[in-house]
Amino acid sequence: MFPSDSFGRCRPVHLRRMLPGMTLPGTPAIRIAALLLPAAVWGVIVALWTPRGPLTGAEALWSVVISAGVGVLAGRAARSRWAIPLTPLVYVTALELTRMTVSGPSVDLPHATPIGILVLITGRGVHGLFSVLPMAVGAAYGHRRPARTRWRRVTGRVLTGLATVLAAGAAVAVAVPARTPAIPGGVAELSRAGDLAVMIRGRSPDLPVLLYVPGPPGGSETSIMRTRVSGLEDHFVVATLDRRGGGASAGALGRAGSLSLDSEVADVLAVTDHLRQRFGRDRIVLLGHSGGSIPAVVAAQRHPEKYRAYIGTGQAVNLRDSDRMFYADVLSWARAGGRTDLVERLERQGPPPWPDAYDYEPFQLHATRAYGLPDPPFELNVPEYTLLQKAHFMTTMLDAWDSLYPRLQEVDLHRDVPSLSIPAYFVQGGREMRGLAVPFASWYAALRSPDKRLVTFPEAGHRPMAEDPGRFVETLAALVPA
Repeated sequence: MFPSDSFGRCRPVHLRRMLPGMTLPGTPAIRIAALLLPAAVWGVIVALWTPRGPLTGAEALWSVVISAGVGVLAGRAARSRWAIPLTPLVYVTALELTRMTVSGPSVDLPHATPIGILVLITGRGVHGLFSVLPMAVGAAYGHRRPARTRWRRVTGRVLTGLATVLAAGAAVAVAVPARTPAIPGGVAELSRAGDLAVMIRGRSPDLPVLLYVPGPPGGSETSIMRTRVSGLEDHFVVATLDRRGGGASAGALGRAGSLSLDSEVADVLAVTDHLRQRFGRDRIVLLGHSGGSIPAVVAAQRHPEKYRAYIGTGQAVNLRDSDRMFYADVLSWARAGGRTDLVERLERQGPPPWPDAYDYEPFQLHATRAYGLPDPPFELNVPEYTLLQKAHFMTTMLDAWDSLYPRLQEVDLHRDVPSLSIPAYFVQGGREMRGLAVPFASWYAALRSPDKRLVTFPEAGHRPMAEDPGRFVETLAALVPA
């Protein structure tokens, strides 16, 4: 309600009385709407457009430009420094309320754990860098209301200048595209099969085609395949898939973020058909690692006519049984080492399966150490990754994990893949974690295949390709000769 004069007419109330220092001439309702409505509308649009934040350079650049424009409009309407905090606040409120139906660690409530803090920084933090910061900068330039003291004017200009440099620098950095080094006379490209990203590299386009499916949901291992296992490029045209939700395929997760075994198998088959058409092959070689070996081997079973052979490494068989063994082994290791906090957390959670991605944090942080193995390599300093892909590497993978992993708990290859009608080759580490080695041994013993072989690297653990790349290349070249 606006106060009225002695004749009962409404007279305007300057927003100065509600927010000290703010002056909005004219009708208050119009000025308040001019200040708050654009930010709220933009927040709703962003929640529908990029609910998990900008994942591509184009999305980030548009976010910077439009957010800065919204800030300028709000500042001009308010003619007050209050527009600097209020505009981003309204934007963030509208964004968070609108995307409440979206799930995943990047948008859920933050967790006060090591991975939770990392996700907060690389999720909401990166999102804010490309929206909240430029919006505040735009409002600072738009309000045109000088501070009352010289010290405040100088401080405001310095802070605004630094924020401008930071926002502009971030915008320039994310505009740099990904690339992969050329191979003279060969194939070297960052390609797409529909909405999925694939790195394709080989010394000659006439070599056999090999599709690699990386381990974790939302996994991306283009850096490892290009830097550590580059020798494969002398024997195969190596196509490395960025699984849906990760790497350059991050945007393919979508708002619903609904993944399943069938959808992952469909992705493998879609990329397979893309490669068969691209290189004119009836059949290609399929290589799956760890969690990626489950959709890969199921794809090979369902459509053997598309594959020359299936190769599994760090082969997963039954995630429920594996995780229960991990639980027992990590808990025993934690007790033996006096790691009280970890023991209490595992005992409080009880044995898996668990419903939330964060519940698996003890495995992600400690499983390899409990087995005396090296930590998984994360080689991000390569041109195949854009700045945004590097920043979102863990966040997007966890979003995909949160969607897919609970849906894989009923998979058991003993039942689901008792046989393969194509050659089945396996390259395993002699020091593989018990939770994977035990289910694999029983499944492999029962598996029927026209040509079944197991090659073991005695000193390797869960990642033979990264731990002994030279031998890995020689083994695959011998198993599937050109």
